[in-house]
Amino acid sequence: MTDRHRIGILFSTSGPYGIVGRAMRNGAVLAVEEVNAGNLGITLEPEVFDPEGEIAGYAAGAERFLRAGIRHVVGCYTSSSRKDIIPIFEKIDGMLWYPSHYEGFETSENVIYTGASPNQHIVPLVQYLLARGDRTAFCVGSNYIWAWENNRILRETLALSGGRVAAERYFAVGETEFGQVIEAIVALRPDFVFNTLIGVSAYRFFQELRRACRGHGLDQVRELPVASCSLAEPELEAIGPDAVDGHISSSVYFSSIDTPRNRAFTDAYAVRFPDGPTPSADTEAAYIAVHLLARALARAGVGEIAAVRRAASEVAFESPQGMVRLDETTLHAALTPRIGLSTLGARFTILAEAPAPVAPDPYLVRSAPRIVPVLRRPSLRVVPS
Repeated sequence: MTDRHRIGILFSTSGPYGIVGRAMRNGAVLAVEEVNAGNLGITLEPEVFDPEGEIAGYAAGAERFLRAGIRHVVGCYTSSSRKDIIPIFEKIDGMLWYPSHYEGFETSENVIYTGASPNQHIVPLVQYLLARGDRTAFCVGSNYIWAWENNRILRETLALSGGRVAAERYFAVGETEFGQVIEAIVALRPDFVFNTLIGVSAYRFFQELRRACRGHGLDQVRELPVASCSLAEPELEAIGPDAVDGHISSSVYFSSIDTPRNRAFTDAYAVRFPDGPTPSADTEAAYIAVHLLARALARAGVGEIAAVRRAASEVAFESPQGMVRLDETTLHAALTPRIGLSTLGARFTILAEAPAPVAPDPYLVRSAPRIVPVLRRPSLRVVPS
């Protein structure tokens, strides 16, 4: 007889970033099915809620789950949605398993973070760009905390190395008109554009920037490269073939990782979800969250929050990106940073990667750009082509 545990799955599979939300839901669902077919001695019973990209929808979903006695919820993509519902989890004593890269500077006893912390995405990206000689940035982002904080980290890190952020522009989530800011970018000619737009805003920006560069006789990939910490495979497909290639992305997972474990994951995903979206870092983070949750539940023997929280830092999971463990103090995951370059096939060629998982540093205490100058050589190893 197996122990049965109800869990919530809270992703926006519709709305302005629905592609990402569907990829995350798929990763969570695949993990649930693997757990239930495995030998952990537990069965997960998922209930799914779609907030449709609306902040109020996340609160409604969280309340619905927690009031129904569901103590563990895997969900949220944006930081604004996460921050809005954390007080609900703290009040009712539930656990949010948050599977997305984020800007850091947060911990909560009611949140476990399986996506990348700033030292696992923005810091490696800046180190990589500085090593290329890129020191002037133009920042374009969606108008919420993810963009604000990543741009601040970028600005401080560049300043310590003699670089600078030439300009910052912010747009509402879902905005699709970028003509004016693109003309400013083309006129300024920074070393690179740092993109923190999400969803349809990002897709349209890439399309319009490529189109404008062609109109000005510029090679956008070479003369105005775009670097991101959130650009993933499903979004490359949404950008389309006319503007998909040559973009730099910092992530802990790419579907092109060439290992038996990742090939097994992508094969299983393709069979289960033949219509996609393509698995991405967000998919994998949700997949990791469910597997770690299941192992913590099995180890704790109960669903009670304090017991599961203790057990979560005592388990490990061999994920598609490599071994993943949680830090006992911060409840963030140790992950393996990588740098990728997008291809015409809407995938990423991996250019560099860390030799081992990097411990999370959500407050940048050990790797704070305001304290520790960026190394002249990046802490990533180059991946042979």
